[in-house]
This record gives sequence, structure tokens and C-alpha cells, in this order.
Amino acid sequence: MKNRIRLNKKNSIGNIRLKLLGFLACCTLGISAMAQDINEAEQAFGILAVLAEQGHADFQNYLGIMYFHGDGVPTDSEEAMRWFRMAAEQGDAGGQRNLGLMYDLGWGVPQDDEEAVRWYRMAAEQGHAGAQYGLGWMYNWGNGVPQDDEEAARWLRMAAEQGDAVAQHILGSMYEGGHDVLPQDDEEAARWFRMAAEQGYALAQSDLAGMYFWGRGLPQDYEEAVRWNRMAAEQGYAPAQYSLGLMYDLGREGVPQDDEEAARWYRMAAEQGYFNAQADLGRLYINGHGLPQDDEEIRMAAEQGDAGAQHILGWMYYVGDVVPQDYEEAVRWFRMAAEQGYAPAQYDLGRM
Repeated sequence: MKNRIRLNKKNSIGNIRLKLLGFLACCTLGISAMAQDINEAEQAFGILAVLAEQGHADFQNYLGIMYFHGDGVPTDSEEAMRWFRMAAEQGDAGGQRNLGLMYDLGWGVPQDDEEAVRWYRMAAEQGHAGAQYGLGWMYNWGNGVPQDDEEAARWLRMAAEQGDAVAQHILGSMYEGGHDVLPQDDEEAARWFRMAAEQGYALAQSDLAGMYFWGRGLPQDYEEAVRWNRMAAEQGYAPAQYSLGLMYDLGREGVPQDDEEAARWYRMAAEQGYFNAQADLGRLYINGHGLPQDDEEIRMAAEQGDAGAQHILGWMYYVGDVVPQDYEEAVRWFRMAAEQGYAPAQYDLGRM
């Protein structure tokens, strides 16, 4: 933040509130307030602490968020819980939602579905979208309340209509597959997926790509499928990385055939333990495709303990690409990577 917040005679509580709300507007329990530097986070925390101690509920909630994420203060779930409770008991919807989430997940407090539902409901009835999503999810699974599809859909729709991306994606998924209380409707599914995808939600981007790919709910368009799939893949979503790798592997559906690109995307998904990517990456390597053309950089990283590089170097020895074929060396490098818990290497070592 360019202009540091200072507490002085010229700053009324109202002005401080506006500045802090601007600084922390992105805060939810799931998204940390990312200060531009440590000093700034510490300064924001100091101001928040003063106002929270004075009993301002919204700042008590924000202080809880900063304790939860460790912004300007060491991470402390119990202290976060304490401030969320203070805010919640004053009727602050954000504090109620965050307190519900802490009970839901068992962070800083014993896990308790009924308490989670109680606090979610208080915030949801005030119109808090995140709490409406949380309450809908509890009804969907019957956690802390009797399972009720109609109530689940009702609360999820409220959240989705307020712009909650996760709720929009879930609602789209319900329409895509057909649900007890929602008819199967590809157009509605695509509509909700798009709303969430345009907010940058990777799962929705991937599912919207699938709708374009198969022409469900909107005209078939491979270029759009690739575009949305790439957005999700670049956020690290393994199924999207695998799908993009498969497109490059096969050389159709809007991208040219490219073994190196296929291997690159397969590798990203494989490193997250995505089984199909591990299998297809192994297939490429067995056939001598997609391996690096120069072993020096790979070898340097492997010798420094990089498990992914050790796995690649193992394959280079296995197929005799760039380096002389040497099964013993292949096994040695696979084993090094596998012993670090690298799943693709464990899988390949088990097949040899």
C-alpha cells in the first residue's frame, strides 16, 4: 500500500475505518490480506488491535483474520477464534461466518457441526454469501442438520446470486448432473460455471472448458475449451493440467501436437499425484518423447536433490535419450526421487 496508515489527530475513526476496510476488503477466512511488506502488515495490525480492543466488531473480525493468516503477527488459530467470537457475539456477520467455519473445520476449537451450523445460520440470515454457501453445504451433506436437498439448493442459490464463486460452481455442477431438486440443464450449468470462471475460480474454468469441448449448453468451440482449460491449469489445477497435456499429446482440439508441451503439463499434474498424468507421462518417456534435449541443467538439479529432476534423469537413462542407456542408473535416480515421496517415481519404480 503506497500510503501507510497512521493513527493521528487528523484521522477520525471513520477515516481509519474506510482505509482499513479498503486495505482488508479482500479478506475472508479463505483469502489472506497480503500486505506489500512486513512493516505494512505490522502497522495495519497495530491499528486494528486498537480499534478491536475498543469493541468495534468489524475490526475484531479483521484482527481474527490477521491472527489466522499470520499477517503482521504470528499465526495463532486460538487467538483468531477468540476475536471471531467477540465479533460474532456482537452480531457481525463476517465474524459469525468465520466462527462457523472454525467450528466446521476444527481450527482453534474442537470440530462441531452443530455449532458450525448455528453460526453459519446467523450470518446467512444477515445475507452473508460465504455463510449461505457454508449452510447450504451443511444441508447438502447432512452435517449438523438433517440432510435436505431443497434447503441445500436454496442457500447455495442465495450465495451464488450474490456472486460467491464456489456456490456458483456447485450450483452449476448440480444442474450439469441433475439433482433431486434441480432438473438436468446444460445451459444453466454453463451459465453458472461461466459466472464462477470469470471470477478466476479454477474448478469452474475447467468445467466450463469441458462444456465448450463437448458442446454442452453452448456451441462447441475447441479454442474456447483450450483457453479456459489453460486458465485453470496455470492456477495449478491438476485435472486441467492433465487435460491440456492430453490436448498437446494428441495434437487436436485446438492445439498443435507437441510432445514437450504435453510432457510439461503432464509433469505438473503428475507432481501433484494425478494418476492419469503419471501414467501418460511415463508412456511419453518410454517412447522417448518429451524428454529434455540437454541433461546438464536436469542433472544439476537432480544432484541437488530435486525429486522431479531425479525422475526425469531416470527416464533419460531408461530410454537412452541424450545420455547412454543405463537401466541401473535409471533405477538409481528413480529410487532417489521415490524415497523423497515423489509419487511418479514411486509408480515408475514399481513398474520396473
